[in-house]
Amino acid sequence: MDYTTLSRISLKNLTVMHVLLMTHSVTQTAEILCVTQSSVSKALGQLKSDLNDELFFRRGNQLMPTQYALSIGPAIHNVLSNISGIFEQGEFAPERFGGSLSLAMRESTFELFAPTLCDISQKLGASAQLSISTKEQFSFEALLSGKLDFLVLPHDVSQPPTLSKSLVWQTILEDEMVCLMNPNHPLADVELDIDGYLSCRHINVIDKDLSEPYFEQTLTQHHGARQIAMRVADFGSAASTCHHSNYLFTCSKRWAETALQAKGLVAKPLPFDYGQVAYSLVWNTVSLNNPACRWLHSQLLAKS
Repeated sequence: MDYTTLSRISLKNLTVMHVLLMTHSVTQTAEILCVTQSSVSKALGQLKSDLNDELFFRRGNQLMPTQYALSIGPAIHNVLSNISGIFEQGEFAPERFGGSLSLAMRESTFELFAPTLCDISQKLGASAQLSISTKEQFSFEALLSGKLDFLVLPHDVSQPPTLSKSLVWQTILEDEMVCLMNPNHPLADVELDIDGYLSCRHINVIDKDLSEPYFEQTLTQHHGARQIAMRVADFGSAASTCHHSNYLFTCSKRWAETALQAKGLVAKPLPFDYGQVAYSLVWNTVSLNNPACRWLHSQLLAKS
């Protein structure tokens, strides 16, 4: 370890870099850190010299990170989280917390966790913020870089969702899958068998981060592939489509029992063995150095 080089590195400059990677704005970074814009620009200039890279380039009103800046983002997040853990000791008092906490999830997942999230928000201080984004906005990369504290995700238990060793997965809710259909569907009043399931056209929900679901692989290998008629962004869109068509939608039973969009649809068990499904909480290991994140983590796991 080169202690001479390390002694020249400013923690303030790394903090500026971390916030710039989230905001892409000198003005917003200065506001968050309660410093002047010139102070942010000076810190960025020093980092450019130290790291021998431009780090950001301007595109319109935003600062866009270089590939190198993106690549070191997770490492900077880890360093700052570890240092934060040294200084932030003692019991966390949510009512005195004035910072921000962030999660991302599908819109459909929010329907299941809305009571828990509202309860968590009301336990926090008056100036605290609980930011909940869609998974499409922030996903695994955001956990690694520190833009996001937690992700809540429905998935096949047997499916390895990510290869990153820095991310931890823990089941919050176990679930099963059902097939939704319009009450006027020809199969609504009969037992759903595999021939009927495969004879119909289906709606599929797009997910760019997860590989092909285990249930899809099993179905194709043992019985044949589904006929996908439509691909939509979320469960709600798929359920709405069911109301207006004879397409089938395979989804979470817990969601189907909770969501307003699914009310009035007929739910039937899947006619084949599809494995286990669940909702899991995902986080970066270093995030739990932060007492506020540890508290939020415990509140979310209490759902299980």
